[in-house]
Formats: sequence, C-alpha cells, structure tokens
Amino acid sequence: MCSFSTRSLERDVLSRIGLDPCARCRKRPIRGAGNYGAAGTLDAVRPDRDAVLQALEQVIDPELQRPVTELDMVRDVLVEDDGRVSITIALTVAGCPLRSSFEEQVSRFIGAIPGVTAVRLGFDVMSPAEKEALVSRLRGGRPEKGISLSPATRVVVVASGKGGVGKSTLTANLAYALSALGERVGVLDGDVYGHSIPHMLGVHQKPIAVDEMIVPPVRGDLKLMSIGFFLDDNAPIMWRGPMLHRALEQFLSDVHWGELETLVVDMPPGTGDVAISLGQLLPRAEVLVVTTPQPAAQQVAVRAAQMALKTGMKILGAVENMSYLAGSGEEIFGSGGGQALADEIGVPLLARIPLDPVMREAADDGAPVLEVAPESESARAVSALADSVAASRAGTIRKPLTVLG
Repeated sequence: MCSFSTRSLERDVLSRIGLDPCARCRKRPIRGAGNYGAAGTLDAVRPDRDAVLQALEQVIDPELQRPVTELDMVRDVLVEDDGRVSITIALTVAGCPLRSSFEEQVSRFIGAIPGVTAVRLGFDVMSPAEKEALVSRLRGGRPEKGISLSPATRVVVVASGKGGVGKSTLTANLAYALSALGERVGVLDGDVYGHSIPHMLGVHQKPIAVDEMIVPPVRGDLKLMSIGFFLDDNAPIMWRGPMLHRALEQFLSDVHWGELETLVVDMPPGTGDVAISLGQLLPRAEVLVVTTPQPAAQQVAVRAAQMALKTGMKILGAVENMSYLAGSGEEIFGSGGGQALADEIGVPLLARIPLDPVMREAADDGAPVLEVAPESESARAVSALADSVAASRAGTIRKPLTVLG
C-alpha cells in the first residue's frame, strides 16, 4: 500500500480531475478516467500563487491585530510544482514571543488550499526602514507625540477611594467580559505602585519596541500595558509625581493601541498624583467608582468621584464589590454602602459583585473568572456589569442591578 497519506479535501480534488490520490507517487492517471494528457498529472492541481496570497490575508498579527499582508510582513512566497509552498514573514523583532501563532495560522489557511502538499514557514526581521514605514502606517497619519488612542475609543476608568476593595480584580474581569461581548478592548494598568493586572490576566511576555513605538502584549484579543512589564521580578516603584506623569503619558502616546473600541484603566486608589495625571491626560473618560458595603469605604469613594468630576471626567456609575458571600448571601462587610455612594454622587448603582472564592482563585492563577467558571455567581455579576457598561455607550443604560446570592 502506498505510504503517502492525503487529506480528505485533497482526495476529493484529485478524484474530481480523474487522478488517483495515490497516483501522486506514480504521476499517472486513473485507468478509465479519460484522456487528460498533461492535465492528468500534478501540474493540474498545482496551487495558485494568487490563492496563496489571498489566504495570507486571513493571517493576523496577534499583537498588531492586522493582516500580515496589510502590514507588508510577507517577504517571499514560493509555490513549487509538487504543491509545496514556502513563505517568509518578516517580524518586527527576531525573538517574537508569538511565532507559534503565525505558524498555526499559516498552516491552517495555506494548508486548506487545493493542491498544497506541504507548507514551510520561515521568519526574517524587518529592516530599520521597514520598521519606520510600519510605524507610520500604524499611526495612520496621527502625530508622533500625543495620545495614540483613536478618537472613537471609549475610556472607562475603574476608580476607588481606598485600596483593598477589589478594584484591580474587577478591572481585569470587566475588560475580559467586554471583550467577550465582541468589543476590541485594551487594559491600562494605571495603578503604578500596586500594578497587578499582568498577574491577574496571566500575561508575562514583554512589550516589543518597533522604532519608537511600543507594541503591547496581548491575551487573546485583549491588549495590555503595565509598568510591571518593565521591572525585574517584583521590584518596587520609587518615583515621584513628575516621573509617574511621564510614564503614563508614554503609555498613552507611544503604545500602539490600534483601533480599540474600549480602553479600561485601572486607576490607583485615592486622589494622588497618578489619579490627577490620568484625569488630565484622559479628560473625556467615564468613571466606575468601586466601593465595598461598609461606610468607611463608601465615604472615601465619594472623594474619588469628586476628583474625577473636577478633572472633567464623567461618572458612569457605582459598583459595590464584596457585597455578600457567594453561596450563602451573608453580608460580611455590612450592607448599603454601594447604594449610599450612588445616591450621594447622583449615579446609578450598576452592580453588586459577591465575595466569591472562585474569583480570587482565578485571579491568583492568572485567569478571568468568566473564563474558568462562567456559571459562578461572580462571573454572572461581572457579565451583567459589562452588559450595562456596553449598553451605556448608546445611552440605553439599564436600571441598577441587584444580584442576589
């Protein structure tokens, strides 16, 4: 028996032209298939180069989120008579951490073309001139300095008056939930001193510098930027206000966020330098103010809301976190703080998120709770919050949510 194994798609194509699939080893027509002459050989099913180029339009750079053909990353395409296809893609850096994504996509899309017997993918590195052209293309005519976000990008800031209310955990899960709704989402870890978003989302790869542009790491469709990516191990940040402001300004001007629909920002707690800087850099942002049920957290959360208003931001709503213990409904931290906050600052209470060990465990493992336990109480509460945030974009925000234990 011929040892050559062929896919069902190839068998179907070869049979329709009258060529025995195993005849690829012998290059002769099937008996009784008619007089095909030269057409009854492998030449009849040689892959079309235009079809290969068209298939490459489906290969998306996982970080830049655009087709490799649009980014001029395809360096060479060679189609041989025996159906072997060789492709070279030029990467922005030699040690691209997501090479496997290119390999998987090229194998899937090119391998599906009729007549392709093997796919070989090689990598090269862009020249300085090519990187400069790429950066210019990605900026889309926008100036080199200035906010790199698209004017259409919505900025949702998650703020709190004090630490320990679960703001960062909520930020990571809300961003994932919005992405699951089909939005193009980025996450900016603005909590510079207490950066934890990379750990909660399980992202450890470093950003890539292309010329003077920074390409943020990705988790699926989520783009992420944090000062934590630039530190060794768990090194502390020991900066004063001006340095913090410049770092945040760079994250908003030099980072290629692309055509995001929503940027979710994890604001540091309180009303210090970073919060003021973000308010100045993102004056059109919308703010979710997070509190826990007890009055101590609710009262300081009011200050965060007042600061946001003074810097020109809009208060989208209040969120009460750790409202009750999942499974029992026990109100460990008291009750009423979220509604009291909402009433005092004149906004709706958008959600009550339970204290759920499942969410804590997921964050420690570097995954959103919606990914590992989508039916848990906390996952359903965060999903409902994401629905309300998404609906508010069109001005159709629903009435305040009450999530029961």
